[in-house]
Amino acid sequence: MTDLANAGHPDWLRPDWDVPGVGALMTTRRGGVSERPFAGMNIRAGLGDDPAAVAHNQALLAASIGAKPVYLDQVHGHGVVRLTSSHVGGLPQADASVCTEPGLACTVQVADCLPVLFAAPGARGVAGAHAGWRGLSAGVLEATLESLCEAAACAPAEVQVWLGPCIGPRRFEVGADVLRAFGTDASDETSALFRPHAPGKWMADLAGLARQRLRAAGVTQLSGGDWCTFEDDSRFFSFRRDGVTGRMVAAIWLERRV
Repeated sequence: MTDLANAGHPDWLRPDWDVPGVGALMTTRRGGVSERPFAGMNIRAGLGDDPAAVAHNQALLAASIGAKPVYLDQVHGHGVVRLTSSHVGGLPQADASVCTEPGLACTVQVADCLPVLFAAPGARGVAGAHAGWRGLSAGVLEATLESLCEAAACAPAEVQVWLGPCIGPRRFEVGADVLRAFGTDASDETSALFRPHAPGKWMADLAGLARQRLRAAGVTQLSGGDWCTFEDDSRFFSFRRDGVTGRMVAAIWLERRV
């Protein structure tokens, strides 16, 4: 584990932004010790993986980022929790977190849903949100952005936002209930974010829906969202592809000032 401390695995993803004082990354399935079907960097306990392997992987993440990850009990909603040191070791029920304390990491666990990381200017705050279609349609990104802007005293246009990997628009088949959740008319065949696929089925662009909502909320600095978890089984966990599988984690934190 020591060879990756303070660096992380070279395959892990990092936002292509430059925000001094903010650290951020997302794991892939490479770098951990879990065995199939959870191989190798499964970060989530309770899925059937060896608890010792999960603990090793979580310790590796913590050592790699130099901060204490705070995991959430994600429920596909729009709740946002403001992290403090009291949350370390707990499991607050929410789908997003905001933090203004150095040394704590906001985390998002995913295996097809979209992880979204937020960085306020001047390293005044960070946030992470778990955006599956239910949470996204319920407003989890808007709620996270509002909470971060309030905590960091900034405007949405000042916040940098990064979208991680999620199930892509060629693989995310949905029904009419998802279209209704986003206020889209199923008879509209011109929608760029819902492409007709089969009777009563559409292919949805989850990252595109997130971009649309973030831009409507005032975000102008937006990147990422170009990977499909379903299509790259060597790199990403995908629940829809595999059923029994592990979870990756996106993390963002304020670095401690020396």
